[in-house]
Amino acid sequence: MSLFAPQSPALIASRIALAFVWIYQGAVPKLVCPSPIELGLLSHLGPLYGFMCSVMGYGEVAFGLLLLLTPWRWPFLLNIAAMLSLLGFVSLHEPGLLTEAFNPVSLNAAVIALSVIAWLETGKVSASNQ
Repeated sequence: MSLFAPQSPALIASRIALAFVWIYQGAVPKLVCPSPIELGLLSHLGPLYGFMCSVMGYGEVAFGLLLLLTPWRWPFLLNIAAMLSLLGFVSLHEPGLLTEAFNPVSLNAAVIALSVIAWLETGKVSASNQ
């Protein structure tokens, strides 16, 4: 599948929404306005958590661009695995966040659903190009 091959509206919407989530979550609470909650979560990674916050922010922005622009299907499966892993990390280290408004459970469920849609839709596009 070429990046510029015709894509369904569902695939386009999924790509844009997923890219927005990753780019926003990487840029705003990690790079532009470091969130105390993000820093608290990352403090479990060791003494370089402030540096890790920046590295993760840039990585999340890059991953968002990958999800938006890639012709491949595998990043959507990687996204699902990342969402499940991050939910597990939060559950282990800051379980109180799971009951807050706009919590990781609801965000991750939506992102996983969009990833499933994108993965299925990229399969349709790949099949139609063969």
